This record gives sequence, structure tokens and C-alpha cells, in this order.
Amino acid sequence: MKRILILSVLFLFTISTQAAKGNKDLVTIQITPDHYDWNYKVGETARFTISLFQDQQKLKNVKIEYKIGPEKMPPTQKDSVLLKDGTAVIKTAGLRSPGFLSCEVRATIDGFPYRNLINIAYDCEKIQPTTLLPKDFRSFWDSQISRMREYPMQSEMTFIPEESDADVKVYRVKISHYSRGNYLYGVLCIPNKEGRFPAVLRLPGAGVAKHTGDKELARMGVITFRIGIHGIPLDLKPEAYANLQAGALKNYMYHHMDNREEYYYNRVFLGCIRANDFIASLPQYDGENLAAYGGSQGGALTLVTAALDSRVKYLAAFYPALCDIAGYAHNRAGGWFGVKKLTPKETQTLAYYDVVNFARFIHIPGFYSWGYSDETCPPTSFYSAYNVIEAPKELYLLKETGHWRYPEQNVKVNQWLIDKLTGK
Repeated sequence: MKRILILSVLFLFTISTQAAKGNKDLVTIQITPDHYDWNYKVGETARFTISLFQDQQKLKNVKIEYKIGPEKMPPTQKDSVLLKDGTAVIKTAGLRSPGFLSCEVRATIDGFPYRNLINIAYDCEKIQPTTLLPKDFRSFWDSQISRMREYPMQSEMTFIPEESDADVKVYRVKISHYSRGNYLYGVLCIPNKEGRFPAVLRLPGAGVAKHTGDKELARMGVITFRIGIHGIPLDLKPEAYANLQAGALKNYMYHHMDNREEYYYNRVFLGCIRANDFIASLPQYDGENLAAYGGSQGGALTLVTAALDSRVKYLAAFYPALCDIAGYAHNRAGGWFGVKKLTPKETQTLAYYDVVNFARFIHIPGFYSWGYSDETCPPTSFYSAYNVIEAPKELYLLKETGHWRYPEQNVKVNQWLIDKLTGK
């Protein structure tokens, strides 16, 4: 029965993803590395075969421009070439240290620009963080959590009948956070049947937006609690979020970046712990099986929550952000949000918020998934966190993907979570 349900979810994800992607590009730029697995050893040369396709046929006598170099760094090679026979092979010397090498190709056809980029890996399992671990890292976060808990948690649940159905009850939730007038908002989905259930904390990607509940996992017998991070209700009109994104919450990730107690992500990280406090208070929660799950910024928050809260037993993270943020200061790709220059004070503050330092304290099984060609969260950055995790970890790698997922990834993560949380 469970497998049938998973296949149904796959069908729904496929339909929704096709609708979201819309039409493909008229012209496809195909970049193929000469290693089938896209993995190389440091110092090894690489070759890229480049072809352009339209209507499944190669385009000939088209000029392309290409750039090759370390991920997110200035290119070490750039040139143009005419694809006389529809294909060109470009050789590169590769990398002299572990990391990712980018190959970007552009072409203009009938006045329309086209672009593609892929990254290949050079001993990516050996990438290490540039960010250092502060000596008082754990004591700092222990003190921050204690400070938050000095303010009692109070919660309000509002049943949403129009979003509920025979299988799932949906609630809007408002929780007092760590100071008077400070709240955390979320959407709670509970299986509509008797019993006690495992739970998943769903953590959001970057931006300012409305969030809906995760009813798919709830239909499989799991409580889900999806939170926002900005302390604003999640059922406002779209223009309200747009105004906040352009106004008070513009570039929120930079707010107070030189002060470790007041940095924007302080209340955000603590909000993840507070969200688990709320889950733990639910009479429908089984009191034992709790997972954290998210992608991008949500992937970062997943690792943070897993490191700070021992109640979390499993984690699932897609292409986590905020990893090795100071990487650019060491002439290599750093994590989202891409800070090129930092003051000494900012560097000191961000070390307390860098996901690589939380990754060092993860001791629970994790499901991870990403690709090599992510231009938003560079793989150099998230491998620097992944490589320091010593806990059991399962990686579902789809090398061509960037900052997006295939429907199959969503199905696999749901199945992994169900298997772990229910023991089935």
C-alpha cells in the first residue's frame, strides 16, 4: 500500500513539475565531460564536448563562446569557436586542488541568446572548510537557547477547514518566540485519524513568501510543521510579501552581520528550536521520532537544527546554503549568500552561523541530495560541510542538476523519511 502511495505522489510531482518548467529552450547547449561520472583527480586534464541541438538535430556552423575556470572564480580559459560539424572538443588543464571546475557556454541563434553551465568535480570528497570553529561555539548557542527559553512558549492553533480534507487537518499556528511581541508562524498538518505520529519540521528556502502545509507527508501518517522565519503571518496577500521583500526585509541575510547576538539569523536559528518545542507539545506527536527537512536556506536550517536539538533523530537536506560563507576570502567559491568581502568583525560573527561549524556536531543519519551545477549554492561550499559530517549519510547525487530538483528526488526523500520515522 505504501509503495502505491509513493507512486501516486511521483505522478503528482511529475505533472506539477512539468507545469512549472513550461516550455524547454528552443536550442539546447549540451556540454559533456569526458569522464562518465564527472569526477576527476587533482591535476588531471579534462575535455568537454560541446554541441547545440534544435529539434533533436545538431546545429552546424554556429559560433559559441566558452569560459572555463574554478567555480565562481575568474575564468582561466575563454575563447570562441565555430562548430563546423556541429561539435567542438575543448581541453582544459583541470584543477590543482580539490574543488569544482566550471564550463560555461553561450551562443546566439537568430538573435536569441542561449547559455548552459556545468561543473565537474576534482576530488570533491577532499574539500575542507576555510571557516574556523570558534572555541566557544557550543557554549554560545547553549546560552542563546537558554535565553530564548526564559520566555515561555505560548501557541495558538486555528483550524483551516478549506485546506483540510478527510485525510489531513490543517492549522495556522502562532507561537510566542523569545521576546514580547516576537512570534513564529507556521502551518501544521496532522493525519486525520486516531493515534500518535512521528513528525517532520519543514524549513523554508530563502525569500519572503506565503507557505502552505506539507499534506503529502501527512497523508503518509506524519505530522508536518512548515514554518516561516520572518515573524510574519503566512496567510497575507501576495503584495504584502512583495512589499516586505523590497522594503524592511530586503537583503535580510546581511542585517546586523557584525553582531553575533543581533545578526538576523539568530532569531531564525532559535526559531527552529522553538518550532520543535511546539511539536513536542502536541498530544498527537509520538514523542520520539522527529526529522528536520529543507532545501537551500532550508537545507542550512536543517543542519543547524540537527546539530542544536538532540530531539531531531533524522535529517534530509537539499543543496544547503550558508556553508563556508567566507570561502571567497580564500579565493574559492563561498556559500550562499555570496559575500565577496567581509570585515574582520563580520568574519568573526559569521563563524557562529556558518553551517560547516554546525555540521561538525551532527550525529544522526541524514539524506542528502544535490547536483554539481548549482550556481546559487556552489557545491564547493556545501561539500565543505558534507565532508566534515561523520554521522551516517546517504547521498542521492544527480550531477546535472543545479538549484532545482527532479520529481524523483522529492519521492525518494519522502520514502526515506517514512522508512526512518516509522521503521517500515
